[in-house]
Amino acid sequence: MSDLAEALRRERLASYARLRGGFPVPLAGAVYWAALAALGYVRQDSVWYLAALFGSGAIFPLALLFGAVFRNNFMKDRSVVTSVLAPAFTSMLLFWPMAIAALWQATGLFSLILAIGMSLHWPVIGWSYGRPALFSAHAVSRAVVAFLIWWKMPEARLTLLPASVAAIYLLTVLAIYIDSGLLKNKLRPA
Repeated sequence: MSDLAEALRRERLASYARLRGGFPVPLAGAVYWAALAALGYVRQDSVWYLAALFGSGAIFPLALLFGAVFRNNFMKDRSVVTSVLAPAFTSMLLFWPMAIAALWQATGLFSLILAIGMSLHWPVIGWSYGRPALFSAHAVSRAVVAFLIWWKMPEARLTLLPASVAAIYLLTVLAIYIDSGLLKNKLRPA
């Protein structure tokens, strides 16, 4: 059993190094959240909420574009744990009924639900790359920061809150890129 666990660990780490941690995806997330922050400074009405709701659909195509630009074909790469992605994303997508209900009954909750809900798959993705601590740190710091801003600074729920999520994304992209590069060099045959 330990041989199988070690082989699985090596495969997960090799995928992480090969794909540079899939950094085009969180980079696309950073753009989405930065756009929401910018929009929040201009519009704090139904336009912001509709942009947040429907704009989230642009994250994946933007990630594909970034993947093409950076020659990181994360969609074609397969590993023994690729099958964990569908359940991880399904679990994350289950937050949407709460977000939509908040739009109908308590719009003040929407940005918080969005900020936390869209990060629910991060620990599992981190596990699939053999880096659960790094990816979980993204989700946890995002939840804590978003909640604190939502609670202590209600006037910043559509500006600073999404800006903070964008900043956390950018820091995470940097950490992933550096960490995966170091691992890639370490795994390279001498």
